[in-house]
Amino acid sequence: MQKPAVNVMVKAARAAGGVLLRNMNRLDAINVIEKDRLDYASEVDEQAEQAAVKELRRAYPDAGFLGEESGGHGGRGGALFVIDPLDGTSNYLHGLPHWCVSIALVEHGEPQHAVVFDPLRNELFTASRGSGAVLNDRRIRVSERKDLSGALLATGFPPRERERAPAQLECVRELLRSIEDIRRTGSAALDLAYVACGRFDGYFESGVKPWDIAAGVLLVREAGGRVCDFRGAQTGPLDSRGLHGRALLAGNQKLSAELQKAIVQSGYAAAVG
Repeated sequence: MQKPAVNVMVKAARAAGGVLLRNMNRLDAINVIEKDRLDYASEVDEQAEQAAVKELRRAYPDAGFLGEESGGHGGRGGALFVIDPLDGTSNYLHGLPHWCVSIALVEHGEPQHAVVFDPLRNELFTASRGSGAVLNDRRIRVSERKDLSGALLATGFPPRERERAPAQLECVRELLRSIEDIRRTGSAALDLAYVACGRFDGYFESGVKPWDIAAGVLLVREAGGRVCDFRGAQTGPLDSRGLHGRALLAGNQKLSAELQKAIVQSGYAAAVG
């Protein structure tokens, strides 16, 4: 049975997803802004975030909010909702059917409850700390692959990290010596959700922000996986203290250790700092 907080978060994610679905057929008319070089947002992102926050505030009027579009809003309570109303904005604006809504309830920098909702596939990933991870009504687990041989990995090439592209591409080149392949899907939240349910064996990316990963981090942990930075350290606080961006990798316990070793040996970890 889902925790009460998760029920509220699911309702909020579905509200945001409804906004996104209703606007899919008017992409040419959507107002798009460039927040930073090659980093875009649209009026639909903002509308979806507003719909999610409205639902969350009904149940948690004292909570704080940290959203990709609206920034931080302090609350009187200790709870903080970290929201990405449209993870995969570029995909959405290009009509590519791979994007989601991501919501995490974070306390003292640690995610306690998580929801990642894919409206197009009607896939709902949920997790609560200590209670496991679920896809719709089915418990999920990370893959059991023991090492990188034959692994299917996911990564991303964030626009703010392009100066590190040579190091990342060298890392990819080295990984391709042993793994099956690498996917670049355009949604960190779904990448982590897919690691949690075993669709991907592992994931790595630099420059991710709390709203990109807060929900996905808990999903992977509750599915029996490991999440750390490129040198094996903890992820750090997933709240406003982590707005500088960070490097992250995820997988099962054994494969994540192999992936971390490969990232360090390729020089990518040193390039990230």
